Amino acid sequence: MSLELKKSIDHISKERRIDRDVLVDTLEEAVRAAVNKKFHNKLDIEVNFNEETGDIEAHQFKVVVEEVEDPNTEISLEEARGIDANVQLEDELGFKLHVEDLGRIAAQSAKQVIIQRMRDAEQEIIYEEYKDRKGEIISGIVQRRDRAGWIVNLGRTEAILPKEEQVPKEHYKRGDRLQGYILDVRKEGKGPQIVLSRSHPAYMEALFRLEVPEVSDGTIKIMGVSRDPGYRAKVALYSSDRDVDPVGACVGVRGSRINKIVQEFKGEKVDLVLWSPDITTYAVNALAPARISSITVDEEEKSLEVVVPDNQHYLAIGKKGQNVKLASKLLGWNIDVITESRYSEMHNVSREFEQLSKITDIPYENFLHSGFESIEEIQSASDEQLLAIKGMTTDKISELKYALSLLQP
Repeated sequence: MSLELKKSIDHISKERRIDRDVLVDTLEEAVRAAVNKKFHNKLDIEVNFNEETGDIEAHQFKVVVEEVEDPNTEISLEEARGIDANVQLEDELGFKLHVEDLGRIAAQSAKQVIIQRMRDAEQEIIYEEYKDRKGEIISGIVQRRDRAGWIVNLGRTEAILPKEEQVPKEHYKRGDRLQGYILDVRKEGKGPQIVLSRSHPAYMEALFRLEVPEVSDGTIKIMGVSRDPGYRAKVALYSSDRDVDPVGACVGVRGSRINKIVQEFKGEKVDLVLWSPDITTYAVNALAPARISSITVDEEEKSLEVVVPDNQHYLAIGKKGQNVKLASKLLGWNIDVITESRYSEMHNVSREFEQLSKITDIPYENFLHSGFESIEEIQSASDEQLLAIKGMTTDKISELKYALSLLQP
């Protein structure tokens, strides 16, 4: 047992990169606990690993006293001097503890300690290996499904693809090879947990770095990505070199580069958008392919009022509002898209309200706050409803009705 145990410790320490002293200390502690349990913690015990023989040795210590009260922990002076003539009261004498099954205890403890230390060391090594790999693309084999998502075998360890990080249109089965973006590496009690994503915008950015040399070397910068995973995405591009067309470089010859990215996302449409520091220009690019008539910018509210020809409204909004939502995410601004005819109607109404305001000397906003959105609504309102307008009086109702008669065609 002795040589086998020593060889095992040396082998595990070298092979698994576990500190040998830590392994020996833990082994001693495990054997000490086992021996204490056997003697019901009644003895003062010390356990050591003998480096020369490779044996685990246990010693029991007793205090030298005049009169013994506890034979498990005390020895009389007379008996002690029979062992060592120079011993004094309060000295401690050590006796080798002959436990018949100490070898078996040591073997079991060694096995348990080595297995646990191997696990701990492997988990630590895996964590150290992956903790700085966040943001990388990695592939593995789909292994099984659990409540949180799909478990992916990466070889030495496993990763999880949570439900919220999956692409809704995609379906997986055991044995499928799956590629994902390392979103996070968490140090948990059961070992490191590697979290993958296929829906995160950063995954698409990482794929562009992988497929487009100009992106990986920094010539082309990705200024933003917005995704509706599995359906459509918008990627904002900027080139620091005037001679390099960012869109053309990302598309590649006959679409070779962009097609690889689209294939990875199972046909997710990717709009390449030219970034601009001018928010109006940027918005026009982001809302393509729709044509834009005009844009009103509200810097304070970070909102844009975008006017489009009537026949471009659906194109600007997109199916289920997808195009304008993605453009809004990309810019980080609220975007309100209206048609030219609606814009014209709104401004006609605005002018009419301003005329009423001048005649009645009631602020324009008071009409709106009372719930009136058009001249027609005011014309059909009762006197009681009109009096609900802040600042309105009976005399001003007459002035208001006179003004309304002038606005009628």
